[in-house]
Amino acid sequence: MSIDVEDWFHSENVADVVPRAAWDGCAQRAERNTLRMLEILAGHDVRATFFVLGWVAERRPALVRDIAAAGHEVASHGYGHELVYRMRPADFRADVTRARALLEDLSGQEVRGYRAPCFSITDWAIDELQAAGYAYDSSMVPTLAHDRYGRIEGYDGRLPVAELRPGFDEVCVSCLPFGRRGLPWGGGGWFRLTPFALWMRGVEAIRNAGLPYVFYIHPWEIDPGHPVPPGMRPSNRFRQRVNLGRCEARFDAIAGALDWMPVADLLEVWKGRPAAGGGRPGAAAPAPFRAPFPVDEETSR
Repeated sequence: MSIDVEDWFHSENVADVVPRAAWDGCAQRAERNTLRMLEILAGHDVRATFFVLGWVAERRPALVRDIAAAGHEVASHGYGHELVYRMRPADFRADVTRARALLEDLSGQEVRGYRAPCFSITDWAIDELQAAGYAYDSSMVPTLAHDRYGRIEGYDGRLPVAELRPGFDEVCVSCLPFGRRGLPWGGGGWFRLTPFALWMRGVEAIRNAGLPYVFYIHPWEIDPGHPVPPGMRPSNRFRQRVNLGRCEARFDAIAGALDWMPVADLLEVWKGRPAAGGGRPGAAAPAPFRAPFPVDEETSR
């Protein structure tokens, strides 16, 4: 279970009508929405990973402390919500270093994980993340095609978890398998658009294949009252707002439907070590997942 903590105006859907210079003047709703998500997760005894945007953390430090105090993993969504493949390596390095230091100071946790805005990961960013002290990335969505997602060249999408460098892992967001790629089935607009019963059938198919299911959601997705800035393109408005009024109930339902764990715990389970806290507080760690296809030892560690 993963939550990308950003505000509605950080979404790429509104980037062409809400410039960065206007962010501080926008209605900030991330804290209230994230607190509601914390309530929902607590109601189901679920622990999750919160990929917190540094921009939000700096302005709402108590929120980061609340996330950590509730027993969740605090991870990094970077600082400024810039798409990675549009950045220079030096600027990216400064962004992720700043975010990690801030989040560790506020949470009292070691920040091990990173997720790129809009999953905009690229090859050179992996070395920069490891040099900045991160231990894993969770930005790869091994889908057939997407207009915003990034790509790690040569990555075998059939591997939901893989060691990219010694001591540095990739944890993919879930797709329905389709050869080496798949259909996005990890959350976002697809989760809001797809009938819930059909969505859960897809989740069941992923899990029945012996794969972990990695889900993500943003706090603004449970907030149908967030502003609609004028001038949005119809396609972006649809992507931003489709079924927002139903999303909180769906999030509540999926949170209660499975035995979830933070991403860092998934890594430990995948590697055959007991998870720090299991899926639910006090629960035994799940058994290691089995790969449904032959993989060599080097790529499956």
